[in-house]
Amino acid sequence: MALYATAATVLAAVEGRRGSIKGLVYASRFQNVKQLYALVCETQRYSAVLDAVIAGAGLLRAEKKLRPHLAKVLVYELLLGKGFRGGGGRWRPLLERHQARLKAELARLKVQRRVSRNEDLLQVGARPGTASQVPRFVRVNTLKTSPDDAVDYFKRQGFSYQGRASSLGELRALKGKCFLLDPLLPELLVFPAQTDLHDHPLYRAGHLILQDKASCLPAMLLAPPPGSHVLDACAAPGNKTSHLAALLRNQGKIFAFDRDAGRLASMATLLARAGVSCCELAEEDFLAVSPSDQRYRQVQYILLDPSCSGSGMPGRSLEEPGAGTPSKARLQALAGFQQRALRHALTFPSLRRLVYSTCSLCQEENEDVVWDALQQNPGAFRLAPVLPSWPHRGLGTFPGAEHCLRASPETTLTGGFFVAVLERVEVSSSVPKAEAAAPELTAGTARRRKRRRRQASAPAPGSS
Repeated sequence: MALYATAATVLAAVEGRRGSIKGLVYASRFQNVKQLYALVCETQRYSAVLDAVIAGAGLLRAEKKLRPHLAKVLVYELLLGKGFRGGGGRWRPLLERHQARLKAELARLKVQRRVSRNEDLLQVGARPGTASQVPRFVRVNTLKTSPDDAVDYFKRQGFSYQGRASSLGELRALKGKCFLLDPLLPELLVFPAQTDLHDHPLYRAGHLILQDKASCLPAMLLAPPPGSHVLDACAAPGNKTSHLAALLRNQGKIFAFDRDAGRLASMATLLARAGVSCCELAEEDFLAVSPSDQRYRQVQYILLDPSCSGSGMPGRSLEEPGAGTPSKARLQALAGFQQRALRHALTFPSLRRLVYSTCSLCQEENEDVVWDALQQNPGAFRLAPVLPSWPHRGLGTFPGAEHCLRASPETTLTGGFFVAVLERVEVSSSVPKAEAAAPELTAGTARRRKRRRRQASAPAPGSS
């Protein structure tokens, strides 16, 4: 099966430090990106355990043509995953010949380490922590179906619908085949953390998008009405773009940019499956896009989710070889790009509202970037106060930073995220330009000037 061979190739490249899992998965051009990504991540997470089981069972000695990384992927599926997908192809009978020895070796390893669960075999750094308790969020793609129809479908499959959640505690308590409607986003379904829907028919047909709740906030807060022209500056992999299209009801225009051809090709597949017809993709660096280009003269909404350190992503240590806390040099380089991108986005002449977001927890990539942009455009844009009941706010590094939103597994039961909404400050046409440009003018000064104007315009004594 192509899935297992591709996963083995990606895994070998990751362990050889030739790239991150995400970058290598997109470069593979494998059609089901989410499925491949999940399989590689889980296999990598259990890598040391799988190595011990394979060596103890003598699998590679018995099957000399079986490559080590492919063996690791296959043994993960057999012992720790949900079984072979699509029948397993020619690999299934090969592994089944060794199934008894592999299972015995796994059991022996548990006895030796005095644990009973598979996850207890993991090293401390690889064990699922708070991040693994983040529920499975599923956005209903309203271009193809409705939340009510999706709920009915799951109920017919034996899932138990618990209604609309009213608290994080309800989401945290989800178990088994129970699911809820998110309390904030009306098209977001919430399942227990370990629910796997990558092979679900509604997902494969594009009716469902597997997207973390925090990742749904940017499009929701941008809120472009149908018919709008929207620019998605750093668009791949495309989940947010498909969300924008759903909000637009495919009416209007989305200009989506990404400079990575492989990611853009995967994005085109995702958008086609999701039924998106209002999006124009361009393999182009957003910084090279001219705000004066007549094609973008009606763009009033911009979503900017630039490349970032990914420090808020659950399991980020699997994303990038040697990952951990981003180095100061890397943060400076990323923040420099983010600042240039945000400054550039704010120069589009018809822009009314912009959402800046990252999946980073670092102040340098979040509040510092937003504050830089506001200082570069004094009086032109403001931070919009959004979601006042959201529990996790921006760091208080500058006045108004509390209008920014942060997210984390601990505080919001989502991945780590940052969102800021910037709005253009509208100057009333009735306000004289000199007064609009001089906000420091006091009310008393204005009244004195008004009296002087009246005196100057009054008729002189004795005049007719």
